[in-house]
Parts: sequence; structure tokens; C-alpha cells
Amino acid sequence: MEERHIEVAKTARYFTLGDVGPDTKQLWIVCHGYRQLAKRFMRWFSALDDGTQFIVAPEGLSRFYLDDGTREHGAGDPIGSTWMTREDRLNEIHDYVRYLDAVLAEAKQLMSRPPETLIVLGFSQGVHTACRWVVAGKMDVSRLICWGAYPPDDLDGERGPSRLTDTDMVLVRGAADPFVSEEGHQRQEDRLTTMAIPFRTLEHPGGHDLDPDLLRELAR
Repeated sequence: MEERHIEVAKTARYFTLGDVGPDTKQLWIVCHGYRQLAKRFMRWFSALDDGTQFIVAPEGLSRFYLDDGTREHGAGDPIGSTWMTREDRLNEIHDYVRYLDAVLAEAKQLMSRPPETLIVLGFSQGVHTACRWVVAGKMDVSRLICWGAYPPDDLDGERGPSRLTDTDMVLVRGAADPFVSEEGHQRQEDRLTTMAIPFRTLEHPGGHDLDPDLLRELAR
């Protein structure tokens, strides 16, 4: 048996929030977490809809039903998406990096003038997606927000530090997040320090979710 690959065209979906106009200064690309859909994820960012932000939420390229798969699916069954799995992972990473490049290019065309700042936010599984995309690309990213997770273990050890030196990397953790322990957080901080990647850590009182007040602070 021989494994082969073929490139195909696929229609991807993304959502936008904010009226684009002369006062729009920031462009946000926000990557949702595992089992989420971009439309539901975007609701968290309504706190930023003040006329100065344009928020773009791409959706993972693979969708699936969220039940246990033991019955026939109905019209009301919830659906989620994922950025990738471990299966054929390098091609999945390659595909979503190109996809996010295309989303960014189209988002800039929708704006009346180039954004003053580009902010990339990843939540949970979306943190790995956002970090790999930023490190692989050439765009100037003002701020990279890793919310509820950390840069992937396979982050490029050469491009990572060079791409992120001038980027404001922010690690965001929830005080009640069951997926982020104090010991685990410290290990991740130590890893970034060893890689010579500058960062800062912020905390909010919630769990494994976004916090509107902190989002507004990060927008300022």
C-alpha cells in the first residue's frame, strides 16, 4: 500500500465583526478552539465592536457532529470544527497556514486603508494554529495572544524567536481554568525564556473561556 496526496479546492468560511471605515485602526484575526464554530466564537468579541476594530474569525476546515456517533443525526444536533488532528498533520498544518494567509489578504482588501496594528488571537486549540501561522508567515504582527493554551512544542526553534522578537506575545490564563495548572504554566514560561521569545502573562478570574473586560484591555 502506498500513501498519496492530491490538492483539491475547498470552500472555507469566516465571519467578520465591525463596520470598516476611516476610524478602523486594528485588524484582529481570531482562531477558535476545538469543537467550536467561528460564528459562536465571535460572540465573545462583541465587546470590541466600537468602530475602531475589525475582527475576523476564520473557521477550522474540518467540521463534525458533537454527539457520540451512536445515532442518526438530526437537524438540531450541534456541530463543531477542528483545525487539525494528528492524522496527516503536516499537510493539515500546511493547508491551514495557506488558508489563513488568504483570509488575511481578503480582510485587508475589505478595509478602506491598511490597519495600524494586526492582532492575532488564538484560543485553546487555536493557539497552536495562530502561533504556527504567525511564525511561518511574513506579515507584521503587533500582538500575538495565546489564550488558554501555549505555543506548540514543535514551534520552529529558528523562525520562532526571529519572528516573535518584535511582537507583543501575551499569555492569558484563567484563574479557574482546569486545563492550565500553575506548574504547567511555569514550565511554558521557562520554555519561552529559554527560546529567547519575549512574552508577558495576564490572568482573568474565569475558567477556560474568554473575558470581555480583558479583551477590551488588550484592544487598548
